[in-house]
Amino acid sequence: MRAPSGTRTVGLDTLVRLQRALREPGTPRRLLVPEGMTAPLGCDAVAVPARLGPLVLPRLPRVGCVYADEAHWWWIVPSDSDYALEWPAPARYATGAVVPDAPGVPGLIHRPDGTVPYTPPIPLYLALCRLTGTTPTWSRPVSA
Repeated sequence: MRAPSGTRTVGLDTLVRLQRALREPGTPRRLLVPEGMTAPLGCDAVAVPARLGPLVLPRLPRVGCVYADEAHWWWIVPSDSDYALEWPAPARYATGAVVPDAPGVPGLIHRPDGTVPYTPPIPLYLALCRLTGTTPTWSRPVSA
């Protein structure tokens, strides 16, 4: 949007995003859905060590928003994608897409076409199980 004088005006969403990015390192930060996208199911995130990120991507049939910093890659998934799932270590599940103890807000490295930011959680879970050698929760033997 341009003001009549030719200068660019900044929207409230952009100002809020900039303010959040200026917080001190080590404080929890929330991964924000890019402008123009909606998150009708809410947002959580799944983090994996940065060394595993490039190994996960080609195993997914569809990829939503992915963020990265030096230590982790973060996938946006619908809220409650941890219901009845034990995400395999070293993956971490972040309710509300809150990134704990990050030195800064991770950068967006993948934005899907369309308006929804989600990576489907079951294919992501299965890819992580395969890479970590973990048996999916529903395949484990039940003990009495």
